[in-house]
Amino acid sequence: MLKPLNLILLLGLAGAGGYLAYDKYKSSSNNEPIALETKDYEVAAPGVVEPKSGEIRLGATYLGRVEEVLVKVDDKVEEGELLLRLDDAEARAKLASAETEAEASREDSEKSVVSGREDVRKAEDAIYSAERAVTGARIELDYAIAAKRSGNGSEAAVGDARRRLKDSNDRLERERIAYVKAQSKANLPAPNRAESTVSAARAQVRMAEALLDKTRIRAPSAGTILQVTTKQGEIVAPSLELPLVVMGDMSVVRVKAEVDEGDVGKISINQSAYVTSVSQPEKIDGKVTNIAPTLGQARIGPRGPRRVTDVEVMEVTIELQGTATGLKPGMRVDAFFRKN
Repeated sequence: MLKPLNLILLLGLAGAGGYLAYDKYKSSSNNEPIALETKDYEVAAPGVVEPKSGEIRLGATYLGRVEEVLVKVDDKVEEGELLLRLDDAEARAKLASAETEAEASREDSEKSVVSGREDVRKAEDAIYSAERAVTGARIELDYAIAAKRSGNGSEAAVGDARRRLKDSNDRLERERIAYVKAQSKANLPAPNRAESTVSAARAQVRMAEALLDKTRIRAPSAGTILQVTTKQGEIVAPSLELPLVVMGDMSVVRVKAEVDEGDVGKISINQSAYVTSVSQPEKIDGKVTNIAPTLGQARIGPRGPRRVTDVEVMEVTIELQGTATGLKPGMRVDAFFRKN
């Protein structure tokens, strides 16, 4: 049983607690504000991290065997750089055969030049020569970059190869313009059979060259290698779901957030926002740079079949400020949009 003194103390504490509760209720009923935690955002939405360019997924255009993988994850690459090469023995043989046939046809056609078409013939020859120079310069650049990556080359050699490729492309452009001018002359005679044969043979060379180029997977833009899903010796085939190389421009990281339909009117371009993640809970500031013109189905939400109660979402792009080194492509984050 409680002693009289303890009982008195217990009753006193209960009375004090009741008075405090009553005082808080009285203040609330007199419209006196009670301190509440304020939020610094108006809309919250799930998001996923991606490179500035988005993920660029590169795959094979035909069935073949991987001959050489020239890059690895986290490598920095430049536009046009060779990333992966398939077996090209057949393609190189076809190109060599087509070039031989084209040269033989050109020598035969020299014996029967149509009067009035001399300028056109010279322009066609110049274009063909310039195309061969571009092909050679591109292959030279591929070897220079591969040598540098393996430690057997230098930046100077790569720079020289790049300049030669640029000069070759500039020359090809000039020759094409000259050809158009030669073709635009009035009363130009039609080509004879020998000239047509040369043109057809050179077209075969271009087709063989295009086939050879399909054995090379190149970087469409500068960026960072994010995934390499194949290795030397594997047989690969065209696939939208299984790219061989995934790359992206990591100079700026952005977030694709999915805003619920009911909050669409609260989002605008240049609106201030921030994101947080499980691995990086501190706020990373950014701003809205793009808003999708239409609504669509959610892709970032809970995995599983879509339900009839699911709402449409609007895709919003948030460009993050700073390096955001803690965020990696594919990470899920929470995006918060501040009030305008």
